[in-house]
Amino acid sequence: MAREERPTLRTLASMTGLAVATVSRALANDPQIALDTRSRVANAARTIGYSPDRAAQRLRTGRTNVIALVLNPHEEIIGYGSSMISGLTRALRGTPYHLVVMPNFADREPLEQIENIVRNRLADGVLLSRTEPADMRVRLLLEHGFPFVSHGRTELATPHPFVDYDNFKFARTAAHRLSKQGVHRPSMIPAPSRLTFAQHLRMGFLRGCAEAGLEGNILEGVTLDSPPDSIYAHIAHLIEAGRLPDGLVCPGETSAMAAYAACSDAGHADKCRLVMKSTSQVAGFIRPRIDSIFEDLAAAGERMGALLLRAIKGEQADALNYLQPVPASGSTDIDGDKE
Repeated sequence: MAREERPTLRTLASMTGLAVATVSRALANDPQIALDTRSRVANAARTIGYSPDRAAQRLRTGRTNVIALVLNPHEEIIGYGSSMISGLTRALRGTPYHLVVMPNFADREPLEQIENIVRNRLADGVLLSRTEPADMRVRLLLEHGFPFVSHGRTELATPHPFVDYDNFKFARTAAHRLSKQGVHRPSMIPAPSRLTFAQHLRMGFLRGCAEAGLEGNILEGVTLDSPPDSIYAHIAHLIEAGRLPDGLVCPGETSAMAAYAACSDAGHADKCRLVMKSTSQVAGFIRPRIDSIFEDLAAAGERMGALLLRAIKGEQADALNYLQPVPASGSTDIDGDKE
């Protein structure tokens, strides 16, 4: 049996009675084509299962219509990745762009994935996360003028597009919350020191402790990226040694649940107050409840997608920065203003 021919632009033109050029522009969502015409072409394309020949499209336009999300797997990746992708797909909906997820594993050179994308023009834009102060990936993309947005900031002199969460404010707020709960000697599980936001967390936590008159400490031996069993074992060791802090700031749900489990199993659940950063709905189903401060990763992903589309169009980098605020809690803010 002969294989059915793949629908083409000419097929759509014949169905709709429009010129091939008009059909092409309608599929590209060209605002100069009337909305009803764009809708008619889109409906016809769905009816016959038309999809553009991306290879031919790339030869003709030089564009891939692909957005590459480069993810660095870590212990919080499940909630992080799914929430981020959810927001990105909202931003790209109605555009010709497809989202492709490219994992960048710890045993690979950090630049390898980015160099491959740039060299082979595998995408029109890149989204990356977990930035470092002198991030080589960001430098490479800037040098090549390749559109990108990072989730996280750097300390590079050249401005670049980014979306970041105010981790300084998160950690500072968490310290004040612990103070209000009667905590005097809180500790914080840090992020890996190579990451930019690790310093934001550290400075915010220590600032908050100093303001509240607390004896703050940064835990050593574990980080946000440590496996849950390692964090559990570390907290259990502190309990056995009689050095359990009376409060703990956890910048991730996995680290918080591991720490809480260690305290609970040792019968010390009421002796260490926790404040955690939550990025999913998990926090609402933990009993007894753990005090949490929300980071909306889906909103961050949507903002990153929107900024990347603007970067692809050539908008200046210094107009493509966004610092995501710590959400309002309904109480008086630590700066004296209503949140």
